[in-house]
Amino acid sequence: MGPDDLTKTFVRKGIGVSPGIVIGKAYLFDRLDTQVPFYKLSDPGLIDEEIQRFRRALGESERQLLELKGKLSDVDGGMDPQYIIDVHVMILRDQKFIDRTIQNIREMSVNAEWAVRITVEKYRELFDRMDDDYLRGRISDIQYAEQRIVANLVGKKRAALDMGEKVVMIAADLSPADTAQMKIDRVLGFATDIGGKTSHTAIVARSLAIPAVVGLENITRSVRTNDDIIVDGTAGVVIVHPDPEVRRRYEDKKRLYEEAEDDLLDYARLPAVTKDNYSVEIGGNIEFIEEIPSAIAHGADGIGLYRTEFLYINREELPSEEDHLVNYRSVVGVKGLAWATIRTFDLGGDKFFKDQKHCRELNPQLGLRAIRFCLKEVDLFKIQLRAILRVSAKGKIRVMFPMISGIEEIREAKRIFAEVRDELLAKGESIGKDIEIGVMIEVPSAVIVAEELAKEVDFFSIGTNDLIQYVLAIDRINERVTYLYEPLHPAVLRLIKHVVEVGHRSGIRVAMCGEMAGEPAYTMILLGLELDELSMNPLAIPRVKKIIRGSTLKESKALLNKVMTLASAQEIRTYVEAAMQKRFPEEFQANGQ
Repeated sequence: MGPDDLTKTFVRKGIGVSPGIVIGKAYLFDRLDTQVPFYKLSDPGLIDEEIQRFRRALGESERQLLELKGKLSDVDGGMDPQYIIDVHVMILRDQKFIDRTIQNIREMSVNAEWAVRITVEKYRELFDRMDDDYLRGRISDIQYAEQRIVANLVGKKRAALDMGEKVVMIAADLSPADTAQMKIDRVLGFATDIGGKTSHTAIVARSLAIPAVVGLENITRSVRTNDDIIVDGTAGVVIVHPDPEVRRRYEDKKRLYEEAEDDLLDYARLPAVTKDNYSVEIGGNIEFIEEIPSAIAHGADGIGLYRTEFLYINREELPSEEDHLVNYRSVVGVKGLAWATIRTFDLGGDKFFKDQKHCRELNPQLGLRAIRFCLKEVDLFKIQLRAILRVSAKGKIRVMFPMISGIEEIREAKRIFAEVRDELLAKGESIGKDIEIGVMIEVPSAVIVAEELAKEVDFFSIGTNDLIQYVLAIDRINERVTYLYEPLHPAVLRLIKHVVEVGHRSGIRVAMCGEMAGEPAYTMILLGLELDELSMNPLAIPRVKKIIRGSTLKESKALLNKVMTLASAQEIRTYVEAAMQKRFPEEFQANGQ
C-alpha cells in the first residue's frame, strides 16, 4: 500500500438538506471527543514544550502499565493480560508512532492530545484496509494506548468540544445535545450517515445557513479527521480528498454561489441574445446528475459537458452498462433541457478508479488518459458507448471525445462507436437518429489539424482548461506557476479564433466548455469570437446572460479586434478589464473585477 492509497478522491451521495458549498477539513465527531482538547500553538516557541509534554505522558503511561503488569504477575492465569500489556508498552515505545506524533505537533502546530489523535486516525485507516480480520482488530490496542496517553496529558480536566479552526463535522448522527456542546461558529458544514430533510441536523443546518448533506450511510467509515472534504448541500454530494482540479472547480462554484444575487436569477431563463440579435446557446457543465435541477434553475439551455469520470472513481467494481444507463437516463430528455452532451470518460492523469494498474506514470497529464485510455481499453469504452446509444432514443444527445490530438484517434473512436451502434441495431434496440459526434479541442495539435478534424465531426467544443495548460507549457495545478495560466494570452486567443473560423468554414458548430466560458469578464471577447455555444458552471449562467443581453455583437467584435493587436497577456488583461468596467460598471466595479 502506497501513500497515494490514503488520499484517493472519492464521492458519497446523500440528501442535500441545507444548500451551499463548503471546502475544508473534516472532523470525525465522537461523543468521547470532549476528552480530547484541540488548540493551536500560537507561539512557535511552545512547540518544543508540547513535545516534552508528550514525552512525559509517554513515560507516565509506560510506568502505569508496568506497574499494572507487576500486579497481574501475582494473579494465577495472568499470562494473557501480561502479554496484552506488553503489546501496549511496545506501542508506547514504537519510534514511528512517536516520530509521527511529534511531526504532527511540529507541522500542524497543535497540542499533543490532538497530535496523538491524528496519528491514531492514520493507523486506523491503515488497519481498516487490511484483509486479515485479526490484524484489523489490533487497532484496538493502539486506541487503548491513545486513551492512556491522552488521559495522562489531560489529567483530570475534561475540555468542552472545541474543534479549533473551522471544520466540516462528520458524524453518524447528531442529537440536540451533540450540537449544543459544539462551538457552532467553528462548524463549516455537516455530513452524517443517517437523517432526512426533517432531522435535527437538517433543521440546525438550515437555521444557521450551514451547508449539510445527510443520509450518506457510511461517511463516518470513509473519512478521517483532517481529511480534505467538500460538502455540496445543494446537490447532496460529498467529495473526499478532492484532486486539485476538482477542488478548484468547487472553489469557483462556492464563490459563485456566495456572489449570487436574487435579481440575477431574473436573467436565468431569458435567452442569451445580444441587443443586435446575435444568439448564443448556453450549456451547463455538470459532474453529477444531482446538479441538473441547479442547471435548469440557473438558465442552462442544455447540458454542454457531462463529465462521466465520477461513475468510475472509488468503486470496488467498474460501472456496468446498466450503471451508465441509469445515470444517462437522468440527463437525456430532461424537461427544461434541449440537449445533453456526454463526454466519454476522461480517466488518467490524476483521475483513476480503484484499480490503478495503469496510472504509474512519470508525467500522467501527458500520458495514457482520456481517448488514449479508451482506445487501449476498448471493452471499457464499449460499455459506455452502448449505454449512450441505448439512451439516445430518449432525447437529443451529443457524444464528445476528449483529448483528441489527431485524425487517427477520432476515426478509430468513430469506428468503435459505429460498431457498437450496429451491434445494438442488430439486437433490435431503439437508437436516436440524430446523435451528434464532436471532439474537444484541448491539444495544440488538434488546433493545427482542425480543418481535417472538422470533416469527421458535427461540432467542436474548446476545452480551455487543458488547452491553455498545453499551449503555455504550464502545470495549472502547480501553485508556483499558476500566475502564468492566462486565458487572455494572445497565443490562446489566436488559437481559439482559428478553431472558430475553421469550424464555421466547414459548416459545424463551435462551443467552449472550459472554465473560460463562465468568466463574465471574458464574455464580450467570446461574443466577438462568434462562438455558437458557451457551456459553464450553472451558477455562472445568470451573470453571463446579463452581459450578453447588455452587449452587441458589433461592439464585441470591435473589442476583440483591438485586443488582437496587443502583444502581451498583461496588456490584453488591462485593456479588457478597463473596457468591461466602463461598459458594465455595476457588474465589475461592484465585484472588484
